[in-house]
Amino acid sequence: MVQKAEVKDSHMGGSLDIAQIRKEFPIFDRSFHGHRLVYLDNSATSQKPMCVLDALTGFYKTSNANVHRGISTLSREATEAYEETRRRVAGFLGNVPSKSIVFTRGTTESINLIAWAWARRRLKAGDEILLTEMEHHSNLIPWMLIARESNLVLRHIPVTDDGRLQLEALDDLLTEKTKIVSVTRQSNVTGTMNPVAEIARRAKAFGAKVLIDGAQSVPHESTRIEDFQCDALAFSAHKMLGPTGVGVLYADPAFLEEMEPYQGGGEMIQEVTRDHATWRAIPWKFEAGTPNIAGVVAFKTALDFLEAAGLEKIAAHENRLRRYALDRLLAIEGLRILGGDTHEDRGGVLSFVLENLHPHDLATVLNERGIVIRAGHHCAQPLMRRFNVAAAARISFYIYNDTDDVDALAEGIDEAVRYFAP
Repeated sequence: MVQKAEVKDSHMGGSLDIAQIRKEFPIFDRSFHGHRLVYLDNSATSQKPMCVLDALTGFYKTSNANVHRGISTLSREATEAYEETRRRVAGFLGNVPSKSIVFTRGTTESINLIAWAWARRRLKAGDEILLTEMEHHSNLIPWMLIARESNLVLRHIPVTDDGRLQLEALDDLLTEKTKIVSVTRQSNVTGTMNPVAEIARRAKAFGAKVLIDGAQSVPHESTRIEDFQCDALAFSAHKMLGPTGVGVLYADPAFLEEMEPYQGGGEMIQEVTRDHATWRAIPWKFEAGTPNIAGVVAFKTALDFLEAAGLEKIAAHENRLRRYALDRLLAIEGLRILGGDTHEDRGGVLSFVLENLHPHDLATVLNERGIVIRAGHHCAQPLMRRFNVAAAARISFYIYNDTDDVDALAEGIDEAVRYFAP
């Protein structure tokens, strides 16, 4: 049967026991080019603890069967484990109804579901969709496609020099034409934490729906739907110690009832004739075909691990690392932090550029020292243009990082700067 997460007692004190936590992640037993692994690309994906890997393989070893409708013992076991994760996610978000949780392949598909199943059918020419200048492409492209097809208007909340949203612009941007506001809780470039509850309150005063991209924030902070006051929230398992290919869309049940299915096929139907079909109740009418059953089942173990460690402790730990990293990085001549280095409304993400050193060259040198960072436009090209850069280096922290990782990074940057010095 499915393995339960085991988080050692040493996690439960005033701060996280990073040395003990790292022992639970087998990937850190590897060495790269004679160096230990320093993994600082958690905004892209997180590493997986052994208990999650055991849950994944344990399902295939002992309970592998398709979910729903089957009458065999295996199918009932698989269905119960799959639906137990749905209940677990509902509790993780503040005890929302289980029927408000739809499983998808990731944040991208969750956002696309809202765009195609609701906006495409509900909005008409001239209606407006409000985004921000800092959105990941996954929260831009779906809306561009819908807008192009239906003659909708895209508007964007601008970003200030220090990486915050220019909220005073909402006075002009929010109107009766605004039908949906889709905004990230945390920038994947600057780490800025946006005041989504305030944005939601102001948007709802105009009758607009509110969708929050929580891909970067949900893995790192305690998330309660009632605090966000949103109609929908999207996030991914793989960024929070879980398997790839598993996403979550929370949506208010009344909101889901307004939508037609996003995809058609098996599992999502109630009855089918040769020219007519009816749908299952929510959330199942949005889960066509065989889902990533093992991944969903193992995701529950990842949630157990995170909650046992404590989301508040994880956030506090990452903030300490960010401040320490700022001190180390700003001591490097010619290094500039995107979005500035003064405000505290940000999570454990920092992006930076160096004079005379391309981010890809920096990432290559660091890789030779076993240090993994991200280099490029981070699927946020409008924000890159806002900061007048084509690419940046990015570091992002998680539960298994420590100050030794930051020191290794700083030493690696020093080496790269010397190597590429003009």
